[in-house]
This record gives sequence, C-alpha cells and structure tokens, in this order.
Amino acid sequence: MDNFEKWDREFRAQNLFAFNGDMNALLWLKVRAVCRGKQLELFLHDNNIRLISTKISEQNVELFKLLETRPDALDILDAFLKVENHNLYASMGIDEARLKEDLYRIQHYAWGGDQNNSLDKYLISRYVKVISKYDDLIAKQAEIADNSWNYVQTSWYNNWTSYLIEALFKRHPKVVSAVGEIKSVDFFVNNVPIDLKVTYFPSQYMEMRLKDKLGCSEIVWLKKAAKQHGIVFDPNLNGSQLTYVLTEKLVEYSLESIVSELRQIKKDIILNAQNAPMKLMEWLYANQGEMR
Repeated sequence: MDNFEKWDREFRAQNLFAFNGDMNALLWLKVRAVCRGKQLELFLHDNNIRLISTKISEQNVELFKLLETRPDALDILDAFLKVENHNLYASMGIDEARLKEDLYRIQHYAWGGDQNNSLDKYLISRYVKVISKYDDLIAKQAEIADNSWNYVQTSWYNNWTSYLIEALFKRHPKVVSAVGEIKSVDFFVNNVPIDLKVTYFPSQYMEMRLKDKLGCSEIVWLKKAAKQHGIVFDPNLNGSQLTYVLTEKLVEYSLESIVSELRQIKKDIILNAQNAPMKLMEWLYANQGEMR
C-alpha cells in the first residue's frame, strides 16, 4: 500500500488524529484541498505542472505522488491556499457588508419542526404518515409552510454566519485555508488541520441564568415592564415574537434603559460563561441531544 492509499484509507475512516504531526499526511490533505475543478486548474497553471490523467480522482493521486518528490511541495501548496480568490465562495462574489446587514434582519431563531432531523423526515413523521384525511392535511397547510420557512431561514442563517466566522480565522497569517472545502477540514492552523464547529449560545441556558438574575423568565420580566408603563401588546404572539415586539415597543416609548439593562445582564451571563466555561460545557453535554 503506497502513501496515497494509506492516507486515503485513514481519511475515509475519519481517523483525522492520524494526520496530526505527519508532514506526508499534511501533504495529502493539502493536495486534496486543491483538487476541485477550477482550483486544480489554477494550481497546475500557477506552478507550471502538467498531469497525464484527465479525471479529477486520478489527477489527485498523480499530483500527490509528484509532489512527494518535491522539497518545496508544502510551500507551493500553502502559497496557493493563502490566496483568498482561490476559495470556492470567491467565485460567488459575496458582498460581506450586505450579508451582515441581511443576517441582522433575522429576528428570531426557530427551527421548522425538529432540529435533530432533516425537514423531510420531520414532515413525513408529523404529517404524511399520521394524517389520513386530505381535508385534515389541507387544514395544516399554513403550519407546514411556516415550518418549512423556519427551517430554510434558520439553515440559511447558520450557513452564512458560519461562513463569516470561518472568514475571520482565514484572515489570520497563521491560518491556511482548505479552499476546496475538504470534508472535516476547514483550514490549517500551524499545519494542524481544523474542523470548525459553531454553535449559538443556547437560549435554554440563557433563560436558566436569567431566572437566577431576574427572579423570573425574560418574557415575564418584559411583560411586567410593559404593563408598568401602559404598553399594550398582543399576548397571543409566540415567545420569540413577543420578546421582539416588547423590546421594540419599550424602545419606541423611550424606555431604552430597560432594554439596555436586560442586554447588559445577558452580556454578563455570556462573559461569565467565557471566563468560567465548565458550567456551560456540562449543560451542553447534558442537554444538546443524544446525537451530539
């Protein structure tokens, strides 16, 4: 078994630990990072390399074996991978400033149905297999549409916030991007392959800590503040919508100090979690679902 087959087997088994600290393994990963269509074409052109193979999979093997013989292999790969325009997203012409503004338009974070399952599985288990009457299914049309939209919107938000966070890392001089989007490798830090995982600060944990600070839930606290100042609101809104409406109305009534107080308490909770993360780590382990 040659080196390509060896690392290919380890990668397919997702034994990424085997790639740490081994320069030949690192070479395999970085070659894989450039072996995607246009990236490969650019890399070969930039480095005056010609391959006999025509299929991408065969070119991957040929390029790896060729670069194994070159002492400058990792240097030329790093030089290519550090060029931002070689990233897959660069060809999409993403306006990051506009993207950030659009992300701020998402006012609540709500999954469509069950965040542990794909949308199709949720819809099948919730509607397709349990509702036998077509009229009953029609009656659920608006609910199904809301679930689908929430799923798409939240998935969109997750995808593009992850893109922006990843972009922050890739701007650091010690970071080399995996421009070809290798599965389980987003970039390299000091030649260590990194798979970036992002999660949001859990709302349930925040709610628990807020109850400790406020003596009640956030929504109850906001309702009390609104009632004290004669602010009328629709009590039939769901939790996230009502939180947003109450917050906006308090600002509208020039009661920004109440909103600022709440925000500061939330910031303190997040800061405490950053400075002493063990409680949050234990909570995440116990509450984020069986799969995780």
